[in-house]
Amino acid sequence: METVALIAVAVFLFTYALIVDERIHRAVAAMMGAAIVVFIGIVPWEALLEHVDFGTIFLLLGMMIIVNTARGSGLFEYIAIQTAKLAKGSPIRVLILFALVTAVVSAFLDNVTTVLLLTPMLLYIAKVMKINPIPFLVTEIFASNVGGAATLIGDPPNIMIRPDRRDPAHLPAVRRPGDGA
Repeated sequence: METVALIAVAVFLFTYALIVDERIHRAVAAMMGAAIVVFIGIVPWEALLEHVDFGTIFLLLGMMIIVNTARGSGLFEYIAIQTAKLAKGSPIRVLILFALVTAVVSAFLDNVTTVLLLTPMLLYIAKVMKINPIPFLVTEIFASNVGGAATLIGDPPNIMIRPDRRDPAHLPAVRRPGDGA
């Protein structure tokens, strides 16, 4: 094996060891590994930039801004309250309606954000109705995964593996739900 290849393998193993060790955050460890291979000349800076998908990064950044704005406006609480009102006190209706709301929201936001936003509301409704929240939470997780797979913008891995990496708007995914993951 060439010297350059051996150095690259050593940097990879070092980076992997840092990630497994967990003394520093895995993102920091990965950035350190990337910086090392660029600094010692294994990968040219230009080649590194060619492999960064700025469209995905900016889409995720935009989604985070929209979510924070919507959260601050009370939109998600409003949706949860309206969903609970539609259920009219029926636990089965709450389960079905929250699953539908979770799937729809998760189609346009990432799964983790959706679950983090809707879980507190679901727990509150379960507490008020004096019912076990576990079946509702499990259903919410499944619905979030299904909703996230429905569109290319529903989950970060879907964004990264999208078929047309030159289409930053992802409009085909919005026009054809279900073609995602």
